Amino acid sequence: MGRGTDPGKSAGRIPLADEVAEMLRERIYTHRYPTGSWLRQEVLSAELGVSRTPLREALRILEQEGLVQVVAGRGARVVTGDVNTLLDAYELRAVVDGLAARLAAERFSAGRVRPLRRAIETQRAAVDPWSPRDYTQANVDFHEEIIHLSGNEFVLNQLTILRMTAQVFAPVALIEPENALRAIAEHTAITDAIEAGDGAEAEHLARAHIEATIRQLEESRDSSAAEPGDAS
Repeated sequence: MGRGTDPGKSAGRIPLADEVAEMLRERIYTHRYPTGSWLRQEVLSAELGVSRTPLREALRILEQEGLVQVVAGRGARVVTGDVNTLLDAYELRAVVDGLAARLAAERFSAGRVRPLRRAIETQRAAVDPWSPRDYTQANVDFHEEIIHLSGNEFVLNQLTILRMTAQVFAPVALIEPENALRAIAEHTAITDAIEAGDGAEAEHLARAHIEATIRQLEESRDSSAAEPGDAS
């Protein structure tokens, strides 16, 4: 990573910040830095072997992506995945996933859905015996592949929101085997539509897939709000 480099003495200051941001981003995705945890600059600086300047820039990048919140005088904190935050994010996901699936179908060429089929098989294998970690990773792989298949640069820029909802906040979404089976069936239908080159159907199915999660989250929120002892 260029340990010990003084970014102020070279023109590589911004690329170094991007590199630090990528490392921090991956640690958030893999839950090494859990939601709600504080990222102390002095600790990170020593741990990563970089000065405070690229580190501050990296945290600003992650703040713009919505992965951290920078609090004046306290440092940066990994965002927490409360239900309302998830709902806001999934509203965007419905649009992005739908568009990506339509573009993938319209630009379909033989063999390009093989990674989608492999991800679905991995998901099936993760259901029995139930392995939420393997299922979650395969789920992320499936949706990421569709975004890549879209071939659209601006859609690709939305990968952060995908990984935030499907990976960082996955425990909040209460993943369970029965929900996983429903998702696998929906993934299969989306893949079939992409392979058939049916853009309209692929978009409809992809949006409906995310909207089902939105309804599940809304039910979870409403159920929690109705529990005795909750503030009204």
